[in-house]
Amino acid sequence: MTQAFNHTNYVIRKKVLSILGAKIHIYDSAENLVLYSQMKAFKLKEDISLYADEDMNKELLRIQARSIIDFSATYDINDSVTGEHVGALRRKGLKSILKDEWVILDNHDTEIGTIKEDSTLMALLRRVINIIPQSFNVILGDQTLTTYKQNFNPFVSKINVDFSSDPNMRFDRRLGLAAGILLCVIEGKQD
Repeated sequence: MTQAFNHTNYVIRKKVLSILGAKIHIYDSAENLVLYSQMKAFKLKEDISLYADEDMNKELLRIQARSIIDFSATYDINDSVTGEHVGALRRKGLKSILKDEWVILDNHDTEIGTIKEDSTLMALLRRVINIIPQSFNVILGDQTLTTYKQNFNPFVSKINVDFSSDPNMRFDRRLGLAAGILLCVIEGKQD
């Protein structure tokens, strides 16, 4: 696996005020750029490529929606270096009306875990007062392995990703970072 996916903590930043589309920077805990993406504006079907740097010469990971504009869309995650299908993430459409929830699928589309917004009360408040940052937990089996915490900023969407509760890497970092990007991009469209 590429070095970019071996860190414990990441910061995902999405700059929203760009004519060409959103720019996503992913930094490690030392604030080194480890992944970059420039998303095209006005796409009906999400197709996000992650690169080693801003030159966009070396693609490392690809996130692709299986269908066009779907309330319960499934996103395939593929390692661009090895060609491996890492897994998929499926948004739970109706459940996400009150509290955002995603299903984590392995490379055979078997459910292995969930990503859930932290609390129903806070989720409902966020629907009314959309300046309250979101927090999500990744649950595999009965264990919380990863957390995503959003910071409020009207110009830059920022999510802190913490894998420190998963030292054995049960939750593939490639899948985890793809989830963070989708939380930033897809859940961010609700505002």
